[in-house]
Amino acid sequence: MTLDLALRHRFPTGRTLDLAVSAPLPGIVGLFGPSGAGKSTLVAALCGLFRPDWSEIRVDGRVLSGPGIWLPPERRRIGMVFQDSRLFPHLSVAANLRYGARRARGVPAGGLPGFDEVVALLGLQALLTRRTRALSGGERQRVAIGRALLSRPLLLAMDEPLSGLDAARRAEILPYLARLRDRLRLPILYVTHALDEAMRLCDTLALIEDGRCTGCGPIAAILAGAGMAGRADAQALLDGRVTAHDPQRGLSRVEAGGFALLVPLCAQAVGSAMRLGVPAREVILLAGESPPPVTSAQNVLPARVREIRPLDGAGLASVVLEPDGEGAGPVILARITADSVQRLGLRPGVGVLALVKSVSIMVPGRGGA
Repeated sequence: MTLDLALRHRFPTGRTLDLAVSAPLPGIVGLFGPSGAGKSTLVAALCGLFRPDWSEIRVDGRVLSGPGIWLPPERRRIGMVFQDSRLFPHLSVAANLRYGARRARGVPAGGLPGFDEVVALLGLQALLTRRTRALSGGERQRVAIGRALLSRPLLLAMDEPLSGLDAARRAEILPYLARLRDRLRLPILYVTHALDEAMRLCDTLALIEDGRCTGCGPIAAILAGAGMAGRADAQALLDGRVTAHDPQRGLSRVEAGGFALLVPLCAQAVGSAMRLGVPAREVILLAGESPPPVTSAQNVLPARVREIRPLDGAGLASVVLEPDGEGAGPVILARITADSVQRLGLRPGVGVLALVKSVSIMVPGRGGA
């Protein structure tokens, strides 16, 4: 299964879009970039709400637009979740959800959840009789997602669904989105300009800048690539597994490829998957492979330099590190000065020790410090 999106368009202002994204399905495909880059236009074209000068759009081989083809929105079976939820304020939560179910009459379930399961997945049981205007922003978005799911879409498109929410409401709804990703095999296209959302949810990431796609691939590879290294919040993403808890020390151990990391004690069961973010600015490098003196950093990781990238005009460098002796697999990033690269004698293949504080690691549900 693949999602293939390509369009070209020239606006009367002279601004142009020339976008092409191809990503495997199922999973969550993220469109990431600043406001005005073209992300929402791409989603509108996918849904049939905007007709560009030229486009070819396919979902799992089903052609939505192409030479001589332009399916109207109602025939595309795209479940849309907007930034402002767009619920019916005069109806109850249950009635809004059933509106989505009515649109699905005659459409095979295709393994998608029914009314009761959607209510349970999104934690809506206590809200069913309430009018939507009485809900918080996070509750309204959960209802909007449920309504879209009950329309039995081929793909769920979410256009910055959390951007209008405060930090508390975003933290409330992110676990529900992660639950949908883990429970369903429904493809999801997720538009965001928030890196933490993309890291928490996405499997594939497409970078959208100034009307172009500048990179697309597995999210860990994109985050470790040159296109993201210059960001102040650059970080590596590691998919790992919880291997132990130590309540007395307040720590959990997570194995991620060749890296073994200690993180603040977490609630995930031993054996469960966990996704971690390691901010590049929080990684300290030591030359050589001798153990350091006693330090507050709980993680002292033997690693080798894979690549060094200068960060233009900043006097900084991004160092890509791989597990010592692994040769391939996950990487972490370190942001240091170009002077430090010279002082430490860093070059590809050189062994180092990477020091990472446990509290600096971004753990789902906690956020890091």
